[in-house]
Formats: sequence, structure tokens, C-alpha cells
Amino acid sequence: MSDLPSDLEIARINAEHLISTPIRSADLLFVFGTRHGVGETVQAALELWRRGFFRHAIVSGGLTAGDTRTECTIIKQAMVAGGVPEVLILEEHRATNTGENVIFSLPVIDSALGRENIGSVICLGKICTARRYPMTLHRHWPDVEKMLLTINPYGVPVERWHTDALFRERVLLEWRKIEPYKNRGFIADWP
Repeated sequence: MSDLPSDLEIARINAEHLISTPIRSADLLFVFGTRHGVGETVQAALELWRRGFFRHAIVSGGLTAGDTRTECTIIKQAMVAGGVPEVLILEEHRATNTGENVIFSLPVIDSALGRENIGSVICLGKICTARRYPMTLHRHWPDVEKMLLTINPYGVPVERWHTDALFRERVLLEWRKIEPYKNRGFIADWP
């Protein structure tokens, strides 16, 4: 994707999509699996743990090409090595996209913790996908309070995303999914 966004589209994406929310202590950290930015994702999760921002976590992500371990296994092992107690991290090993992350994780959460016992969730994932994480969660679990923390694995400041070809491609790809996904019922508006 080589098209350059207009100044207006850049401004809209910055304001509406490349967002984070204030973070406070939550019942659950929802780590959306990735094969790019694993180190940054783990470091963000460890920082949240050290600061006491979650009581339990779920890591969701299936197999990716070229690896015999799931994204969940890779991320969870690194979180445990960094000090998060293994028993506090729930696992989901099948998801291959954001929708599956949520759909496959909810029964795991129900079984281990009971969704009714979770009042707040911090969504953790890559900046390019940003608000689509809580929008997907909101579609399937509207009652829980959602917060969003993103990581940037691109080596370019977020405000300069449009100047880097790969970062721009990923952001525009994700941004352009929002309306079609809403229309198809995959995601829901989230404040």
C-alpha cells in the first residue's frame, strides 16, 4: 500500500485511532498476541505488573508461520521470566486475528475467573491496531470497563507514523478496517 494519506486523514487517524487511555488498576490485562513487537509487548506487561495495574492476565495468540510455539506461549514465558506469577496468566492458543483473540478468550476467562468477577480490563497490543482492540472486546463483552495501552514496535514516533512506509501501511490497513468491521458486526463503537 503506497498511497499517502491526506493531512485530514492523518489528523483523523491521530485523533480517533492511534489512541491510548488513562490506565488505572484493572482486574485483567488482555494481551493480544503478536509476532512483531513481542519484546515491547512483554516489557509493557511487565511494567504494568510491577506497578500493580492488574491481578490476572490472559495472553491470546495462536501459531505463526516459522515457529512451533504459539504467540501465547512465547509471550507468557517471557512474562513469567520477568516476574509475573505463572498461575495468574490465562492462556488462549488458537487465535489468528483480533476477533478470535476475544471470541476464544472469553470462555477461558469464564472458566477460570468468571466474567462477572471482572469489572475492568486493560487491552494491550500494537499501536497500529489501537482502538480496534477495545472495539472488538466491546462487541463481545460490553459491560466491562476497557482501557487501552499500545506499544510501538516501529522505531518511529507515533506522531510521525505517516513518514515511515511500513508503519504507514500497517496503520492505514487497520484504520480502513474500522467501518467495514462495524458494518459487519465484528466490532462495536467504544467511547
